[in-house]
Amino acid sequence: MPPKQQARRGKAANDAALKALAKVCDDVRPGEPEEGVLGVVPGMVAAPATVAEAAEVMRVAAEHDLAVVPRGAETRLDWGTPPRRCDLLLDTARLDRVVEHAAGDLVVTVEAGLGTDRLAEVLAEKGQRLALDAPLPGSTVGGTIATAAAGPLRLRYGSPRDLVIGLTVVRADGRVARSGGKVVKNVAGYDLGRLFSGSYGTLGLIVEATFRLHPVPAARAYLTCAVPDGTRAHEVVQAVLHSPAAPSAIECAARDGALTLGVLLEGVDAGVAARIEQVSALMGDGTAVSETAPDGWGAYPDGTTLIDITAPPAALPALLSTAGAGASLTWSAAGRGHLGLPGDRTPEQVAQTLSALRSLLDGRPHRGGAVVRYAPEAVRTEVDVWGPVPALSLMRRVKEQFDPGYRMSPGRFAGGL
Repeated sequence: MPPKQQARRGKAANDAALKALAKVCDDVRPGEPEEGVLGVVPGMVAAPATVAEAAEVMRVAAEHDLAVVPRGAETRLDWGTPPRRCDLLLDTARLDRVVEHAAGDLVVTVEAGLGTDRLAEVLAEKGQRLALDAPLPGSTVGGTIATAAAGPLRLRYGSPRDLVIGLTVVRADGRVARSGGKVVKNVAGYDLGRLFSGSYGTLGLIVEATFRLHPVPAARAYLTCAVPDGTRAHEVVQAVLHSPAAPSAIECAARDGALTLGVLLEGVDAGVAARIEQVSALMGDGTAVSETAPDGWGAYPDGTTLIDITAPPAALPALLSTAGAGASLTWSAAGRGHLGLPGDRTPEQVAQTLSALRSLLDGRPHRGGAVVRYAPEAVRTEVDVWGPVPALSLMRRVKEQFDPGYRMSPGRFAGGL
């Protein structure tokens, strides 16, 4: 896809902004075509090395009326819709430190540019983990929060908004704001962790996050079996969910015409061993048990179009039917999943599938939704990426509170926010 040239600011204004940014950040340069955000080429790129430097960059951006788009490791930069402007691409790569790991309190504070895989290595040294799946290796902490990314472990541990207990952000005007802290408790005022989770960089720049942690389990078992259809998959899911087994995750995956069901059990050795017998009986003959995750566990399905689906367990048979031949699906018993559509579907066919999904999930008995995460440009111009957003008016009020000038990732989120 050729890069799109955004509406150009005057050369004098651009040069003045670049010069001002260079005074507060030692890594500032003009943007390159290959750095385009969904084809929109950034005018400038800045990579601050500290929170204070990031705040100064944001302050200068406000003074020069620059539209700012945050960038982490680019694993999900093609999610959402193209920004209307990208005067400044703010790279968090140098904000990659572990600020504090209070292992005794099961809490860690890290900077937003730290990779989740690197964080996992640091925590594992103390026998701890951040209980979030990492379907895209190399994803940063900030990007994971900004896109609210989570996988099958969501069933037991929740999503980023549930695990973030403190957040530090830089507002659009350059002011630093904090909520929460190192103690797991509710706080007065804005809960920034919940507001910024899934905000796609439209409210401000995430610079630090404090997470609650969990011990690495002493034992882990993945149980997998083939199921003939969505109805049987739903029956097994319901049986396991209502059993005493207390699974950490349940995932149904439809790939290459085969349908498999996986259940993750965690805990102490004796407890896991006992629960394996319970769950195996519910899953039926042919159930395999392994200490390692099956291939593709927690990963996004293949396809050139990825659709994020929110749907209750009862919708699973209908989801599989609606997806159609050639599609891939991964769905968690937490009620979230992803549908991958192959590249041979025309934009019109993708639009038809998306419309059918939304009709299926519009109201009872399968209330939910379908959002396009990424797709070829021809598909994105054909479909409504976000679909109906009931809370849009509230989201707009929050946006105007945090970014009244609409300069943070303008147009990247639902309703043009």
